[in-house]
Amino acid sequence: MASFAPNRRQLITSAAAAAASSVIGLPARAAGIAPTQSMRGGSNNYRPDAPIVERIGNGGFWMSGTVRLAGDGTPLAGQRIQIWAHTTEGHERDWASHGATLTDENGVFRLEMPQIVPAFGQAHGHLAYDSGDFETVFLRPVMKNRNDTRLEAHFVLQPL
Repeated sequence: MASFAPNRRQLITSAAAAAASSVIGLPARAAGIAPTQSMRGGSNNYRPDAPIVERIGNGGFWMSGTVRLAGDGTPLAGQRIQIWAHTTEGHERDWASHGATLTDENGVFRLEMPQIVPAFGQAHGHLAYDSGDFETVFLRPVMKNRNDTRLEAHFVLQPL
């Protein structure tokens, strides 16, 4: 019986083939920034087509963030973000507690609203991107401190 002793070229070829076979069947991943996934509870009390407003209620609290394109992170101008929450002026299911705003040329949005207060033990806001050019995303960020007067949320959107 003859023994087989592989040479260097055969070892390199075998290793490359083994590495290639280990990635076959894995999903392809886009380079760069991954799209934002919807958060559990983010769509609670969502109302489609909330109007674009300058402010919700009497204000005093700022909800802000950014909207960027998945992959390269390009800021997305003119994107509609809906915001709603349980506040000092109303419950998150009340129409008066809902409003929308548009992102500026840098993909930044800001909307003043009444102070967010705890609902079900947590002070949190709700935000949605639902305009139809990209996949819908619902966010439910929780405030670190119930006395904070601002909250940020960031969207990275995946084209349809």
